[in-house]
Amino acid sequence: MNGIPIVLRSLYDGERGLEGELLAAADRHRVEHEFHQVARDIARWSHEHADRIARAAEPHGLHLPAPADHPEPGPLATVRQSLSQAVGHRQAPGLLLLYDLRALHLAATENSLSWEMLAQAAQAAKDTDLLHLAAACHPQTLRQLRWTHTMIKTLSPQLLTSL
Repeated sequence: MNGIPIVLRSLYDGERGLEGELLAAADRHRVEHEFHQVARDIARWSHEHADRIARAAEPHGLHLPAPADHPEPGPLATVRQSLSQAVGHRQAPGLLLLYDLRALHLAATENSLSWEMLAQAAQAAKDTDLLHLAAACHPQTLRQLRWTHTMIKTLSPQLLTSL
């Protein structure tokens, strides 16, 4: 027994969660057209990653269901509720967008670390299939990270100084 199935499960859950969070945030911020469109586009990457992980997990004795077409929102619902209570249920769409971006960035960071762990384990185990999977998917996760980071850097000054 090794830890590869544990990393695969964690990564699968993380990609499904990030997809759901991206889609939920895109729906919440549909008036921010660029955010809405890019979030929906990069959510597809996480969907594809989860599908590929599910197929790659089979030889490791792990049976993961194919990702649903409409994933459940993840922990962002809790963040949104806490923020709504903190601002007294006032309309604060810019602040909500920043908190959504922050949560998305943290979720993508967790996935990136899991991809790195999988790549290292695959290399040590000489598992070329998993190594190719990580090499194909991790760069897209890094792009998700760069996008959230850029959006936070771009939006924070204006949104946080105009409250």
